[in-house]
Amino acid sequence: MSALLEVVDIHTFYERSCALFGVSLSVERGECVCLLGRNGVGKSTTMRSIMGLTPPAQGRVVWNGQDIAGWPPFRVARAGIGFVPEDRRVFAELSVWENLDIGGRAAKRGGPWTVEAVYALFPQLRALAQRQSGSLSGGEQQMLAIARTLMGNPELLLLDEPSEGLAPLVVEHLLEQVQALKRHGLTILLAEQGVEFSLALADRVYVLEKGAVVFSGPAAELRDDAALRERLLAL
Repeated sequence: MSALLEVVDIHTFYERSCALFGVSLSVERGECVCLLGRNGVGKSTTMRSIMGLTPPAQGRVVWNGQDIAGWPPFRVARAGIGFVPEDRRVFAELSVWENLDIGGRAAKRGGPWTVEAVYALFPQLRALAQRQSGSLSGGEQQMLAIARTLMGNPELLLLDEPSEGLAPLVVEHLLEQVQALKRHGLTILLAEQGVEFSLALADRVYVLEKGAVVFSGPAAELRDDAALRERLLAL
């Protein structure tokens, strides 16, 4: 059986500068797969390449058996891939509820994730429903960004650096909520610099260095081998 998502030998450029050099990865249905690596190694570019925001110049992005490389982002989203970018991008002038409503309308996909369902996962958002989103804390905005993406009922959730810039207690709470998404059966591709956060969630990992995959394997292999972690991920 083929993977839900297969990225095959993609090369992605920013103008004339090559950011990804033949990256390949796969994500099976129900898995949480993590892209690990230092800052600037190509994790976010891989996400953007999948989503169509920075289309690869070469290679394939195969989703449910169909090559979607180069599709515009709205079409990728409507095909079932939801993206939570590193900078969250909530609509600051709109309320929490309005952000969620837009998320559901834009993707035009039915499914289990409704406003009530995301409030059950993120109870804080219910209390903040009428609050202007720009006034929320970083952790609250991250919850809203994930909840808004869930409103599109994706089959695959791309999370780009979700713990970036958040206080340790907020990160711990966010970890619990993403673990809850795993228990719901949602397939997740996570790009993270935070090793502990990633290894607490991931089934498999890919480590990137200078735009290329330098390690792939079970997350347990990295969890159990401190020397390997140090060699691949130490700053």
